[in-house]
Amino acid sequence: MKKIAILASGSGTNAEKIMEYFQNSSKGQVVLVASNKKDAFVLERAKKFQVPTIIFSKSELEAGILTDQLQDLGIDLVVLAGFLLKIPDNLIQAYPNQIVNIHPALLPNYGGKSMYGAHVHQAVKDAGDAETGITIHLVNEHYDEGKIIFQAAVSVSPTDSPDDIAHKVHQLEHKYFPNVIESLL
Repeated sequence: MKKIAILASGSGTNAEKIMEYFQNSSKGQVVLVASNKKDAFVLERAKKFQVPTIIFSKSELEAGILTDQLQDLGIDLVVLAGFLLKIPDNLIQAYPNQIVNIHPALLPNYGGKSMYGAHVHQAVKDAGDAETGITIHLVNEHYDEGKIIFQAAVSVSPTDSPDDIAHKVHQLEHKYFPNVIESLL
């Protein structure tokens, strides 16, 4: 049974779908939810599934303390689900090709620092794109530049608001992210 750790900074809807998906899996189990925000709602979602949680600071992340904790727990795969801090080299080196992220656009479009959530959906709207989607990719030392594992697209109507776009993208995230994670185990 592979051990999964989820890193999240926000409300945790993707994390919840992942925990739900793996609660009866024979391939993997979510054994930790870690957040850099003590008030992130993802921590409440983890309690619902009786998944242990930890809170860490940016300096602890950069110093390798989180990396040590993940290794002590025997984590096999690190999943970023709405995690907003840059992953430091120490974590990338400890988990080569074992850190996966989901991005709310079709990379390489709308990737990079400060391109997350509503910022991405607004950029898609402003550009008048006819489609957007999700990209699930491995994490490397650059924002949103790791090897692409999976993409799924959805059409965007000229009348869609950024919130409408976000809703469509969230549906794709919830549908595909747990399955793709399972395929990596």
